[in-house]
Amino acid sequence: MKKKIIATLLAATMALSLTACGSGGDSSSSSNGSSTTQSSSGGTDSTSVSSGSGEATGNVESPVAGKKIAYIMLMSPATIFQMWSDSFTETAEKLGMTADTFFCADNAEQWQTRIEQCAAAGYDGLMVSHGGQEYAWDFLSGILEQYPDLKIVTFDTPFKDANGETAKIEGVTQFFQRDAGFAADLLEYLMSLPENAEKVAAGEPLNILQVQQGAGYNSPFDRRQEGYQPYEDEGKIVTVERIAPTDDQNATQSMRDVMTATLAKYSDDEIDGIWCCYDAYAQGVYQALSEQGRDIPMVSVDISNEDIQFMQEEGSQWKACATTNWTLNGEFACRILALELANQYEDIAAASCYYEDIGDWLEIPSSIITQEQVTSQDGITIENVGEVADESYSDTSWMPTCDWMVELLGR
Repeated sequence: MKKKIIATLLAATMALSLTACGSGGDSSSSSNGSSTTQSSSGGTDSTSVSSGSGEATGNVESPVAGKKIAYIMLMSPATIFQMWSDSFTETAEKLGMTADTFFCADNAEQWQTRIEQCAAAGYDGLMVSHGGQEYAWDFLSGILEQYPDLKIVTFDTPFKDANGETAKIEGVTQFFQRDAGFAADLLEYLMSLPENAEKVAAGEPLNILQVQQGAGYNSPFDRRQEGYQPYEDEGKIVTVERIAPTDDQNATQSMRDVMTATLAKYSDDEIDGIWCCYDAYAQGVYQALSEQGRDIPMVSVDISNEDIQFMQEEGSQWKACATTNWTLNGEFACRILALELANQYEDIAAASCYYEDIGDWLEIPSSIITQEQVTSQDGITIENVGEVADESYSDTSWMPTCDWMVELLGR
């Protein structure tokens, strides 16, 4: 880790960066009282969104009132991540905290620098997202050695030690989406389709074209494979072929090309369904199906407004997406960080989505968004899909809570 003098310089840099949030400068205020300022850390600029007053409401004192926290996201501010940020900030304000958001443009060095800056600037807690398993454990362990009072929560950030073994950091709660559940729910959905009813009733396996990377590509895809594999092992499905894009930098176009070539080898009745591990890949699959007029149902993990638009097109074969509620995800993240700050780890462990056998590990339950739902009324987008989704999409019973959170947050 860097020595004390480097930390002091980082603190000064962060102070300059955050000054613009409160003083106008290069920032531009929005209608909800947040402000946007560009990073002064060098490299690709990252975006900061600051909360408003940070005053708690309710009849109970918040044990985290006055704390300063941040959401630091490796990736760029896509719609779902902005939904997360808005919810994270709103929840922090209700608990009496102030919150900032920093997006890091898919730049791992910038992600690490921003964490160093926030730690040096005196933030009380950090919610860090999408760190790479090849560096996150070592880097965050070093941060906490230098700043032992700092609280950290991670999302989609596996920990591997120098030997590649799964590792833990004491006091750091990790959480993920229930990726294995995504995979299983989508296969169950394909099995439930009327066009597959006869084969399922006869106990015959469905022929599935799998769009998936190989083992070790990334942690979420590996966990999704864990949910997929039992269906193959139990003879419920047969994977006719596994395909993936050949160009990660242009994944959707590459997947479109790969899918076009793959379709030339099969007739529609040779494939009962297409299972996609990721919606960016699924977009390329859908484009190839549409261009060739093929009639094969497809499903995918994750969701975006573009996915919903494709599902809404006339004759679309995109039947379902497995996802989580990204507004609730932001609240969930803030709740965990607040409970860490209050040293109430037992209340985190009491959540129904907590995995005691792993420890300090939670997984957000999955929901299925279907074509029927997003076409059931006009104007459905990712922002309002809860209006037509099943109750599971808006369920909050799995969130960690405690008496003062119920009073301040209403649940």
